[in-house]
Amino acid sequence: MRCQARRAAVVAVILAALTSMPSARADDAYPTKPVHVIVGFPAGSVADVVIRLVGQKLSQDLGQPFVVENRPGASSNIGAELVTRAPKDGSTLFMATIANTINASTYKNLPFNFEKDLAPVAMVASVPVALAANPEFPAHNVKELIALAKDKPGEIFFASSGNGTLTHLLGELFNMTAGVKLAHVPYKGSPEVLADLIAGRVKVTFIPASAVLAQAKAGSVRLLATTGRRRASVLPDLPTVAESGLPGFEAALWMGVLAPAGTPATIVDRLAKAVATALATPDINAQLATQGIDEFSLGPAEFAAYIRTDTDKWAKVVTAIGLKGYD
Repeated sequence: MRCQARRAAVVAVILAALTSMPSARADDAYPTKPVHVIVGFPAGSVADVVIRLVGQKLSQDLGQPFVVENRPGASSNIGAELVTRAPKDGSTLFMATIANTINASTYKNLPFNFEKDLAPVAMVASVPVALAANPEFPAHNVKELIALAKDKPGEIFFASSGNGTLTHLLGELFNMTAGVKLAHVPYKGSPEVLADLIAGRVKVTFIPASAVLAQAKAGSVRLLATTGRRRASVLPDLPTVAESGLPGFEAALWMGVLAPAGTPATIVDRLAKAVATALATPDINAQLATQGIDEFSLGPAEFAAYIRTDTDKWAKVVTAIGLKGYD
């Protein structure tokens, strides 16, 4: 009887080991089927353009199609929620943007927790944001803008593409950091902002640099600085806000890949390495650069820390200005 019991125990151990082996092999062989990447914005948006470009390289290197699906709505919350409910096998990914760290504070009743329900895989790219002014505006740089704003508190208007957007919160962060009061004027989008900036109806704005490069070259818009941690590749001679007298001021329209929380670390690491390889490809870098997009590569741990910092930063701004959240 004792021998039978021992044999049964040995058999149980062997069966358990055999049962676990296919899963391990499946993780190592990832991906074994097409990978769907959900983008929370329409086709042609910056996040969509970036992941389609990088996805082509991922398909080549990993041997499976990376299929981009656009699920716009609620500032990309619809797409994010969809991925939080997806299988934890790397077959469904999310192309996140800075909007998601802002949404954590500006939406009251999100059915998911962005940090807890999604696992960072890799930061991919960022679009430099420019501090732009009407060419007739007397300030030619950040220091002059701050001095002018302190002399005329509440009299200088800055435009944004809408309440709770990055361009709105950047203006408020500037107010808080510089100790000034630029008055906010929300618009429905960047094209309307740009039209009124050129016309002089508003004096300054924060706007994606790619949206104003042509106007800046033509002289109809003056660029004062960019907001990234480093100078924009498309504007190498333009200083950052931090360089211009506000150390620590930093924000960019970033985007990166996340998977459902609980996705095996082997899959996350394999994806992260593949993304890093894609971003190191000169051809991809060149294609991104022609559209005013900078490669911004971070691995899972660094990306998670970045998301944590970004979420905290925007939460403080939202609280400080008393912005009411969306339902």
